[in-house]
Amino acid sequence: MEISDGLAIAEYSTSNAQLGIMESVGTAVLAKTLDSMEMQGAQLTRMMEQSVMPDLGQNIDIRV
Repeated sequence: MEISDGLAIAEYSTSNAQLGIMESVGTAVLAKTLDSMEMQGAQLTRMMEQSVMPDLGQNIDIRV
């Protein structure tokens, strides 16, 4: 076994660890985005449920 084999193993180990960290960060970002989207959906649903005048805004009254 040569020294270069040891370096190749060390490089592989380092790159493998970096990929694992990048995957973890990506998963955390996606989870946070999903939570945000769920919250926005719930807020939109509440807004629509609280709308007591569904016809409001359908007509425009203009006087000149």
